[in-house]
Amino acid sequence: MISLLSGWPGFLAVWVAAYVVLVLLYLGFGLALVAANRRHPEARIQKVRRSDRAVAEIRQSLLALVWVAGYVAGGLWLQANGYALFQPGELTLLSFLGWSIVSAIAYDTWFYWFHRAMHTRALFGFHALHHRSITPTPWANNSDGFLGTAVEQGYFLVAPLLLPIPPLVLILHKIYDQGSGMFGHCGYEYVASSGARRPWPLVCTTFHDQHHSNFRCNFSNTFSVWDRLMGTLHPSYDRKVEEMEHPLREGPGGAA
Repeated sequence: MISLLSGWPGFLAVWVAAYVVLVLLYLGFGLALVAANRRHPEARIQKVRRSDRAVAEIRQSLLALVWVAGYVAGGLWLQANGYALFQPGELTLLSFLGWSIVSAIAYDTWFYWFHRAMHTRALFGFHALHHRSITPTPWANNSDGFLGTAVEQGYFLVAPLLLPIPPLVLILHKIYDQGSGMFGHCGYEYVASSGARRPWPLVCTTFHDQHHSNFRCNFSNTFSVWDRLMGTLHPSYDRKVEEMEHPLREGPGGAA
């Protein structure tokens, strides 16, 4: 790994590779979600508003993914070349599971506080582009300006410098984050369940959809813990999730 990442040519090669992978995930998963949404109108969250921003979202996302890929590549390159505080830990099944949990919690904490900061009066202008998508679509996930992207995705640059996180864990975490982020922006609820509402900490698509329609709530990424603790959870979130648990099972005609 170190020999592959040594020197600036290695960094640029990993940056290009990361960009290609992220773009393929973005386009492939986006098309799959659009197709699923057409088949399941009953799962739509916002019944009134519709989005006509797909072209603009795709264009901006393809640009923003350049920087996202750079953060991932930079973190891996710096860690591999000895610029991190710690050498990455040995990768075993147990360490993989442990570091995956640690990274998920650390990223959710990072995301909550920096994302919430981007919604302050002083900084929201740098994040406003993303919130032109009041009714989000799968294409909106990465549609943000440079600073908004840097603040939220900078975790993948910083984490391997501060934690002995194995590179494979970071890579798989970013792949998961790309997919789950697009799920969170797809505008249709497919994963609502009792595990996504009180007393459990996970979230579903409704969580981030409410963030886009309200702006002042639901700042986390994977868990609802920080929003619950800090009083920023949308007051109707748990009830809405319970309502959305049933439409897919019932189908468009309303019968199970």
